[in-house]
Amino acid sequence: MIEQDINEGKSYVCVDDNSQIVAVFYVCVEVDSTYAKIDGQWLNDEPYGVIHRIARGDNTAKGAGAFCINWCLEQYNNIRIDTHKDNVPMIKLLEKLDFTYCGIIWLPNGDERMAYQKIV
Repeated sequence: MIEQDINEGKSYVCVDDNSQIVAVFYVCVEVDSTYAKIDGQWLNDEPYGVIHRIARGDNTAKGAGAFCINWCLEQYNNIRIDTHKDNVPMIKLLEKLDFTYCGIIWLPNGDERMAYQKIV
């Protein structure tokens, strides 16, 4: 999946001052089919950027997740993102970055995800 993201030009990296990769993420403006049905309500129905597969390296990369998400917000003024209910660090980060919790969405395999949106 990540190889496909790279080939499609949708995978990005965050590097530190030493040019070491400290985080990776997917971002693209697209209609995400998993966001079509939500137990809740999105903030709007305008085109949006979607962030997926955001991951940072070891603990020396503190702040990398926020940096990546803020970079995405500079590129796109309407962002949607989802996370697992047990991913407490991501939930706290999204709340810290003023994302709005919009409800629950379901992946194709039936797994639930907490859905968030932010409009700049």
